[in-house]
Order: sequence, then C-alpha cells, then structure tokens
Amino acid sequence: MRIHLTGTLIAAGVLTSLAGGTTQAQQPYKIGISAGMTGYGATIDRAWRDGVELAAAGLNEHGGVLGQKIEVITEDNRSEPQDAVTVYRKMISSDQVKVFISGCVSAGNFAAAGIVIRAQIPMVLCSILPPQPDQVKWAFSLLPPPRFEVEKRYQYLQANTQIRTIGILHDPTPYATLQKNIGEKVAPDFGLTVAGIEQYKQDDADLSAQISKLKSQGAQAIVKMGQGGSTLTAAKNIKQLGLDIPLLASVDDLAIFKPASDALGDKFLFVAAPSQVYEALPDGALKQEIGKFLPGWRAKYGERDPNWGGKGWDGMLITAAAVQKANAIDGPKVRDSIETISGFQGTGGVYNFSPTMHQGITENPLVLGTISNGNVKVVK
Repeated sequence: MRIHLTGTLIAAGVLTSLAGGTTQAQQPYKIGISAGMTGYGATIDRAWRDGVELAAAGLNEHGGVLGQKIEVITEDNRSEPQDAVTVYRKMISSDQVKVFISGCVSAGNFAAAGIVIRAQIPMVLCSILPPQPDQVKWAFSLLPPPRFEVEKRYQYLQANTQIRTIGILHDPTPYATLQKNIGEKVAPDFGLTVAGIEQYKQDDADLSAQISKLKSQGAQAIVKMGQGGSTLTAAKNIKQLGLDIPLLASVDDLAIFKPASDALGDKFLFVAAPSQVYEALPDGALKQEIGKFLPGWRAKYGERDPNWGGKGWDGMLITAAAVQKANAIDGPKVRDSIETISGFQGTGGVYNFSPTMHQGITENPLVLGTISNGNVKVVK
C-alpha cells in the first residue's frame, strides 16, 4: 500500500502505522546527519540533507514516526574525517540522536564508525561501507557498489569505441580508491589496457600534469574516479591541452556535469543515476517512484539535480519503514529491522538488505549519460 502526500509519496504503510500516539507528549525522534556542507563534498551532501529533510517534513505532516515528530540535526564535517568524528560525537552526546542518515564523505563515516557502534546507533549512509566487519554490522549503504560505475564506462568503451588503452585519474577518497582498484583489476575483462594511473587532491586547481602524463603513456581516454569540482578542472585542462580524448566521469551533480560538457562537448561522458535521466527511463516502478518524489523536490528546489536529494529521501523512508517494522526507535531494534527490508523501491533503485547484505543496491541502475543542447541524454 502507498499513501500520497501533497507533492510527495511516502513508503508502504509508514504513515498510518507510525502516526499513532499523541505527538505533543512525545520527544522528537532525532536523526543526525554528518555531511560535508562545505569542502569538496558540499554539492552532493547538501542535496542529500535536503532530500532527508523533504521526506521528514512529509512524514511529520502525518504525525511523524510512532507518534514522534522527526527532528533532523545536520552538522558540517567540512568534508574532513577529523571534523566528522567531532560532529558525530556531538550528535551522540549532546543531541542524543537515535539514527544517523549521513552524507557521502566516506572517510568521515569510516573515522567515526567506532564511536557510533559503541553507542549502538545504526548508520544509513550515502557512502560506501566502513572496512571493519563489526562496523559494517551497524552501517547500511544506499550507494550502488563502486564496480557498477566502473563496469558501465568499460562496457561503453568496449562496445561503442575503438579505444582500448585508458588512463585512470582518481582522488584519494575511499570510494574513488575502490573504483581505481576495481578498474585496474577488471580492465582486461573488457579488452582494455590501463596505460597509467594518476592521483590528484580534491582541491587541486590544475590537473594538467597528471593528464599530460597519462596521454604520454598512451591513454586514449581518461576514466576519472572522484567527485566534485575536479571533474570540471579535468575537462578544462583537456581542452586547454588540445587533447582529442574523451573524459568519462563518475556519478556526480549536474551542476558539475553541465560546465564540463560545455568544455568538452560530446567528448565528455558520465555515469548517470536514474533520476538524472528521468525523462529517458522506460515506464516501470523505478520511473514511477522518481515521479512521485520529483514534484515536491521541484516545488522547493526548481531544476536542481534531484539525484542526491532522492537518495536522501530514500534513506529517510527506509529508516521510517524500519521503525515501523520494529515498532521501536531503539538503535539495536531499528538496526535489526533494516536487515529485513527487501524489495524496497526507491528513487535510486531497488534496495535489498539482509544480515549478510548491507549494501542495498544489488542490481545496476546506472546508465552512461551525455549532455546535448543543455539536456541530459542516455548514451545507447
């Protein structure tokens, strides 16, 4: 069963089951977000935060969760691991949050995972899972596995081009490093040779040296693994160097992709999430779910990229569904309940969690995109 709100849609049974009780007598249900509101993660994490808040507002219109209104508390980790530890501690001790629906700065979520699990608070994340098994037990990722991004680009190069030698350009974040490792390992499976691998820092103002080195090593295309303004920097540098090679970028925000496309034209391609190519999606459950999210998003944020906001929306609704199933807000009970959520259709794909699967996206929902005349297109 689905229940409609004005401009939104809330997940199965959540509102009728969770809105019971006398909200005035209850303390708020506090949700914490550690997010890179500044720094390299700002574009993505701000949208994630806004999506969480949009879904929370819709739930609150119908009573919140288990009779408690939802209060979203966001702290800026400045896209830095140590700052993430500080804000997580603050939200645990001072704010006494019950669950974290935190942003995409993987290194920050990793750094704070130890203190979060000691507090027995589940983490629903816009990042990859932390590395330690005891930490994974309390963490749930809404991101597609990094290999999905790699495979989508490699499949395109194999099937649609004569390019067989690539250069990998990546930042040092855990997510980009995972992509780099996967990309190096599986390239031969797609008939590709990795000519070279170059790393950059997220705040580097010029990537010409790395790009020139990859080109001199024989790279016929640059596969970039990492998000933020560095993608635009790389596109501009390729143009400035006069290189006639494509740049294939990671999933990011359209605010990054559009000026990068202005620089490189059809030589700029990127991995796109479903909501970024909504109009081009085939009819079905995924398109329907995005279509239910978009009116509320666009009413508040206009034509701003809906991708990361949609994932934040998904995180809030998955959390609410887990509270409903557990009939409790206690951290351990909610954690156990998330492991029972399967077949949950969100804006980012279908989420399937279990005791052995904490990365919810198990089927690749990504496509390869390009921008033509200001419009996002799916590359066939």
